[in-house]
Amino acid sequence: MTENGPGQDPKLPEDARLASLDERLKRAQADEAVRTGQDRKPADSNEQLGNRVLSYLIGGMLGGAAIGWALDQLFDTSPWLLLIMLFLGTAAGFWNIIKISNQRPK
Repeated sequence: MTENGPGQDPKLPEDARLASLDERLKRAQADEAVRTGQDRKPADSNEQLGNRVLSYLIGGMLGGAAIGWALDQLFDTSPWLLLIMLFLGTAAGFWNIIKISNQRPK
């Protein structure tokens, strides 16, 4: 019996099976990280800003088009309100992009 508690005796050489098991476990964890996408680095500030600009453009156009289409259906003015609101949504998207491009970097 050992006095220090359970575990491997430090005087004995490490078991080759344990080393193999550790290596296979590390390889399996790395494969799982790749499979689930956890090995990616987080997005940097430039990538985040690019995604934000893209969302302003697409959101402005789609939002304006959806509101214009709904108003056209309500008032039976097809396609005029759709076109007007699409233009206004695009302009709003560009306005937001101009606002964030004029901000000073932190």
